[in-house]
Amino acid sequence: MSVLVINSGSSSIKYQLVDPDTGEAVATGLVERIGEENGLIRHAYGDRVREIEGPVADHGVGLETAIDLFEEIGPSLTDGAIRAVGHRIVQGGKYFDGPALVDDAVQAKIEELCPLAPLHNPAHLKGIVVARRLLPDVPHVVVFDTAFFQSLPDEAAVYALDRDIADRYEVRRYGAHGTSHHYVSGRVADILGRDDLKQIVLHLGNGASVSAVESGRAVETSMGLTPLEGLVMGTRTGDIDPAVVFHLARVGGMSIDELDTLFNRGSGLKGLTGENDMRLVRSMAAAGDGRARTALDVYAHRIVKYIGAYAATMGGLDAITFTAGVGENDADLRADVIGRLGPFGVKINQELNAARSKEPRILSTADSRVAVLVVPTNEELAIARQAMSLV
Repeated sequence: MSVLVINSGSSSIKYQLVDPDTGEAVATGLVERIGEENGLIRHAYGDRVREIEGPVADHGVGLETAIDLFEEIGPSLTDGAIRAVGHRIVQGGKYFDGPALVDDAVQAKIEELCPLAPLHNPAHLKGIVVARRLLPDVPHVVVFDTAFFQSLPDEAAVYALDRDIADRYEVRRYGAHGTSHHYVSGRVADILGRDDLKQIVLHLGNGASVSAVESGRAVETSMGLTPLEGLVMGTRTGDIDPAVVFHLARVGGMSIDELDTLFNRGSGLKGLTGENDMRLVRSMAAAGDGRARTALDVYAHRIVKYIGAYAATMGGLDAITFTAGVGENDADLRADVIGRLGPFGVKINQELNAARSKEPRILSTADSRVAVLVVPTNEELAIARQAMSLV
């Protein structure tokens, strides 16, 4: 019995058919550039791959085509072949501390929370609406990025804002990437054979976040009310003085919408260098681009600052783990970050760090005071297992 996992974005749909017992991705697919003239749909099952190029009018057309490809290329989704459909949702607010079976009330609550994740929740809703229409006889389950961080203590979750206003508008730290942080921290506990670890997980991709996890429970995380706070990201500022908003509004005459776009889509690595892809930024730095070199330093500095803060918050540190696209693949970044922690006895084996692998692995030396690992994230498997646990 498999679970169809859907991650619906603003202009794309990623999907996997996952066996939650073995962890195998039975089939995978991607619908890209929805609403554009040069759309692409790609479906892969074993060694069979089908690509369709051309306009994809909307999410309905994209998902309908993907389901048709299951029947054409395989494996078929009919006759009870899937046990559930799992949907990734970024923002669940204070209302969801675990997976939820989709009904009209749950769907309405996700829509209500759109202002807290304006780049994500509206797109997720499109996927839910279309998938419920196309697969009406299968239970649909939503899994929230914020659920893992419902355990944050008040000292970490509460902002020093007027309490009446904060309560009225539900302003607090919700975090994001929680499905990844939960999965990776659990794998680290398995690898090191301990469930009492004080660990820091670095989820570093185009979106980036860091969490502090103590004995399997999240006690801190860098993203806040929205996914904008925290680390430097591909296009997002991360931490910035809130008064920058006032300054740019008063002096620069910028509107709220302009500032929103600037902070979420035009900042981070892209704002510093013109490129949001870490690989391109690193190539620019290697070619002598001073702005790119500064951007890499700012990126690493912010990570190290959070590591120090979270180690102090937990009163110790047993493990640091890198995950997601940048964390798993950028050996230079890992060497830079850990190199800055050398005075605290954190060391990695440079040969192990440089070796490319898709497997979880320990990079730290035998005499390192903290274990350093790379653990590939697998949010689709985590969503599939949570969906199955509910249904």
